[in-house]
Amino acid sequence: MTRIEADIKADIRAVVDHGEASTLMEPLMIPEGSPHRGELTDLVIELASRSAGFRRSLPEGVRTALADLVRAMNCYYSNLIEGHDTHPVDIERALKNDYSNDPRKRNLQLEAKAHIAVQKWIDAGGVAGRTVSQDAVREIHRRFCEGLPEDLLWVENSNAGERLRAVPGELRDRDVRVGQHVAISPGAVPRFLASYENVYRRLKKADTILSSAAAHHRLLWIHPFLDGNGRVARL
Repeated sequence: MTRIEADIKADIRAVVDHGEASTLMEPLMIPEGSPHRGELTDLVIELASRSAGFRRSLPEGVRTALADLVRAMNCYYSNLIEGHDTHPVDIERALKNDYSNDPRKRNLQLEAKAHIAVQKWIDAGGVAGRTVSQDAVREIHRRFCEGLPEDLLWVENSNAGERLRAVPGELRDRDVRVGQHVAISPGAVPRFLASYENVYRRLKKADTILSSAAAHHRLLWIHPFLDGNGRVARL
């Protein structure tokens, strides 16, 4: 038995912090001394300016309709990344509480509806001022998972030959491996999330946009939940 396998078995019984250094997830930002930083910052400013201009150019009714369309589009592709192919027509039907008689399709419709509901809550300011906080990350996970059918909360652990239930809003309590990536120990997750928040919550607007890709990746690298990490990060 390898050390990782032994650790996984041990951590099933207790939430263990192996003391990993939080510097493992660095760098968290593009360094000030990077030769590319100036050019990237200019692009960020241009993006923000064009985005604001586009928003001002649209009548309120068009903005609302466009936001609904983009939420549905984001939902479709986010779930497709997870291997859940829900046709846009079925997503639209789910928003009208019109569900398929096929249990599998109905489950995917409920998943899509949950995703859009959480995105709408975020867009309305649900995590304003605390976007990168542990509380906000956990609340996004809780709200999304609470909208899922029970079947979609269960995860297959092929290595251990067991099925595990993802509890809405709860941080994982065991070691996990995703492909070749062995995530930090479960007991270290709150500590790493605190470091994550400490860095990203202090950023100003330009740096927030500039660091968004890194923040997305680092949250997935921490892998705070048993399942649903990708959806939470994309939301």
